Amino acid sequence: MNAAVSEVVAQAQSMALVWGVQLLSALAIFVVGRWLAARLVSWAERLMARRKVDTAVSHFLANLLNWGLLAAVVIAALGQLGVQTASLVAVVGAAGLAIGLALQGSLSNFAAGVLLLVFRPFKIGDYVEMAGIAGTVQRIQIFTTELNSPDNKRIIVPNGRIIAGNIVNFSTNGTRRVDMVFAVSYRDDLQQAQTLLRELLAAEPRVLAEPAPLVAVHTLADSSVQLIARPWVASSDYWPVHYALTEAVKNAFDQAGITIPFPQRVVHQPAD
Repeated sequence: MNAAVSEVVAQAQSMALVWGVQLLSALAIFVVGRWLAARLVSWAERLMARRKVDTAVSHFLANLLNWGLLAAVVIAALGQLGVQTASLVAVVGAAGLAIGLALQGSLSNFAAGVLLLVFRPFKIGDYVEMAGIAGTVQRIQIFTTELNSPDNKRIIVPNGRIIAGNIVNFSTNGTRRVDMVFAVSYRDDLQQAQTLLRELLAAEPRVLAEPAPLVAVHTLADSSVQLIARPWVASSDYWPVHYALTEAVKNAFDQAGITIPFPQRVVHQPAD
């Protein structure tokens, strides 16, 4: 009896020793691997900072690298404990597939967010039009992008919708052309009207000299002659110049006696 007990105790001690060594080895792999992962992530962040990678992109890539390295460390530690990592990877892959099928929309937004962060079609502070919405970019996240509308509404747009359509960035280029149309009567002097428009454009200090503003006859409409004025301005001056010129043209045309016609319809009464 004593011999049997001694044998069981010896086997238990042997197993405890083996498991203890494996546990310590797994713990050492985890600790050292986590330390190495942190050092590698820190090195990658410094490298991206030296290369002047955008902050949002560098943070996203650093987090992605960190989680990937931690996953590899955990799998290595479990393998040291005797866990069949091949079956574990298969289970994780199957779970990932199931989650992916359940979250197709979210994953498409995630993928679109990655593309936005990598290719940078716009940045924070840009005024853009995308997914049928216009506003100033406030925040670019992995799943959504936040805009402020001109009337100060916060709009949250899924990144999948942004990538699927056209993106118009009004802030990328430093200058914009202001396209304006003014209608005058057929009885008015076109040369006088065009001269007034050129003088008003020259008097506006925010209108750029190069490229030179364009003033020309645009269309012979049903009840008016339409003149176009196309000055170039700094992007930030687009709407202030648009509003100022519209008011100035109305006042100048009134003082010069130039008529701004409106559509008219002549109704004939049938004879009895």
